[in-house]
Amino acid sequence: MRTYHCFWLLFWAGQPHQSFLTPLSKRTSDFPGKEKVLVLSGNSRRDLHRSKRSWMWNQFFLLEEYTGTDYQYVGKLHSDQDKGDGSLKYILSGDGAGDLFIINENTGDIQATRRLDREEKPVYILRAQAVNRRTGRPVEPESEFIIKIHDINDNEPMFTKDVYNASIPEMSDVGTFVVQVTATDADDPTYGNSAKVVYSILQGQPYFSVESETGVIKTALLNMDRENREQYQVVIQAKDMGGQMGGLSGTTTVNITLTDVNDNPPRFPQSTYQFRAPESMPPDSLVGRIKANDADVDENAEIEYSITEGDGYDMFGITTDKDTQEGIITVKKALDFENKNLYILKVEATNTHVDPRFLYLGPFKDSATVRIQVEDVDEPPVFSRPAYIMEVKEGVPINSVIGTVTAQDPDAAKNPVKYSVDRHTDMDRVFNINSGNGSIFTSKPLDRETLLWHNITVIAAEINNPKQSSRVPVFIKVLDVNDNAPEFAMFYETFVCENAKAEQLIQTLSAVDKDDSYSGHQFSFSLAPEAASSSNFTLQDNRDNTAGIFTRKTRYNRHEMSTYFLPVVISDNDYPIQSSTETVTIRVCACDHRGKMLSCNAEALIHPTGLSTGALIAILLCIIILLVTVVLFAALRRQRKKEPLIISKEDIRDNIVSYNDEGGGEEDTQAFDIGTLRNPEAIDDNKLRRDIVPETLFMPRRTATARDNTDVRDFINQRLKENDTDPTAPPYDSLATYAYEGNGSVAESLSSLESVTTDGDQDYDYLSDWGPRFKKLADMYGAMDSDKDS
Repeated sequence: MRTYHCFWLLFWAGQPHQSFLTPLSKRTSDFPGKEKVLVLSGNSRRDLHRSKRSWMWNQFFLLEEYTGTDYQYVGKLHSDQDKGDGSLKYILSGDGAGDLFIINENTGDIQATRRLDREEKPVYILRAQAVNRRTGRPVEPESEFIIKIHDINDNEPMFTKDVYNASIPEMSDVGTFVVQVTATDADDPTYGNSAKVVYSILQGQPYFSVESETGVIKTALLNMDRENREQYQVVIQAKDMGGQMGGLSGTTTVNITLTDVNDNPPRFPQSTYQFRAPESMPPDSLVGRIKANDADVDENAEIEYSITEGDGYDMFGITTDKDTQEGIITVKKALDFENKNLYILKVEATNTHVDPRFLYLGPFKDSATVRIQVEDVDEPPVFSRPAYIMEVKEGVPINSVIGTVTAQDPDAAKNPVKYSVDRHTDMDRVFNINSGNGSIFTSKPLDRETLLWHNITVIAAEINNPKQSSRVPVFIKVLDVNDNAPEFAMFYETFVCENAKAEQLIQTLSAVDKDDSYSGHQFSFSLAPEAASSSNFTLQDNRDNTAGIFTRKTRYNRHEMSTYFLPVVISDNDYPIQSSTETVTIRVCACDHRGKMLSCNAEALIHPTGLSTGALIAILLCIIILLVTVVLFAALRRQRKKEPLIISKEDIRDNIVSYNDEGGGEEDTQAFDIGTLRNPEAIDDNKLRRDIVPETLFMPRRTATARDNTDVRDFINQRLKENDTDPTAPPYDSLATYAYEGNGSVAESLSSLESVTTDGDQDYDYLSDWGPRFKKLADMYGAMDSDKDS
């Protein structure tokens, strides 16, 4: 008889809900030839149909958010081979097995260890199997089952944004779309109404409304005006469970801004404006500002100002300040209090961007009256012209009047005016002006050829108030007078060949004139009267301001006459006629048969000084010899010149002084022994002098060391101490020179300071024995003794 083994699984759901199980399609067992039957235990136990293959269950549900203190019971796994002796062991694997889901390996009870959340994981797939505890071999094939978490309403609706921002134009119609809000619910939308969201408005009525199913916010009030209120805050609620009692809810805030439209025309705050403008105000100066108010903003508040009418339409202008939207009134022309002192203008302010939808509200413009009072000021004198142009002929006498300038005080007082010339424009003081009537006259001669135009400035100032002054330019043109004679256009020096033929052209002459000629210059050429008859040349006037010089004879001899000077008279045709005599130099030269010059007389054309080449060479050699002599003399003087001991008396630091003198011999050391200044140990008298030939060839004998001279030493020490303690001494090494006389003399003292007190004790006869030099002294003292005796 065949034996059938059954595999039983028992599932019990925790209170208050039960677990549910549905069959899946059959699965082939890993153990062929055996039939296994799976039996479920529970309140609604059902026997599964027997099959040749093992059965596996489909899915069951487990309640989420379990709040009990014990583990939540899921179900029981049981095999029909389990005899209750503990030989089988139940194993659970898959999602959360061993951690979230545990199984009692002896009894097959499955439990959930912690609270489950469907929103985190809605489905768990597990696998169950029974194995032999001793051998570890499976006694049943592995079966797979699914645990679905049963949803509860534990999540409130959440909006996609915490705060929504929206804007609509003001004056919008009712039902105008504003914005759509969206809320989502994490609960299962397929189970009950946990995820069914309904929208409602908590704050913002009666201005706005919201559609309950879509969350679309619309306007609910007509003609909302931004100028009255610009910002609105609307609170929207989203509630699940279809909005029923007990449902969870969430809220969001919607900030709604009304944007501006041009629904307000500009308006002047006052109908009349008063301004004052001094008559001295220059053009384009600011008179004042006016402003029309517009409740709109940005481009809807842009205003254009214009002057529509008034008696100052052409005297004033108005523009718009784009930053402040003010009308700027400016002066277009110069004001004159004496002519007109009050102007009345009508100014209009118009919106530049008009919305046709709101034309029914009225014209989008406004007008105001502007009164401008011109104030009188003390103005400077005004010239009758902005500039003066005068003409004067050159050479006119000094103090000749050229013209007159006129200026008047424009004020009602009509103050007198005085005139003067700005000397910065007339540094040479060529012109002067009458301070009373403004007549300009010359103070120096004028020459058109030196300066054609004189540009000066005349100043007109009020006598009572010299600070009120004005200036005017005066342009003075010097007219030409025929005061310059025509002259050659260049210096003419030409030549004639010795073999020249008669009536041969040798030079063409032209002339220029510094004066102007309105009809063109007309010059006439002729030979001077003294040369007209005796000249070897003739002159032909070409009547086109040129003339030609022709030969009168056939041949010329440069040895007889090497140079000809031909005087030519040039005259003009202006009034008064001016003429000048110019000289043309003509040299006689040797030429070839084609008339090409070969050489001229005595190199006159080459050497203008008239010196021959030999003479120039001789002069050049003399100059060279003289220069060589001077250089040699300077070199010899430099060799003989001695270098000074001390170049500068001021600079005596670190100087090396060379002495090349022989000295006067041993007698020079009688005053004191210079040996005290030297180191006696370093004295070597055996060295011979190199600058002279020694008189003897034998070795000199060594002399004894010079005795110590205490006088010189004391003298030097005293001076050294004085220099060390002197605060005015220089801070560097210096050379101090002292003259020491010594302490005695062979001739003893000649002074009477050491004489005995009694003059009679003195006998001066010994002076006569000293020689003729002391004879006069002896006679003088001897005469004094004779006088005393007498």
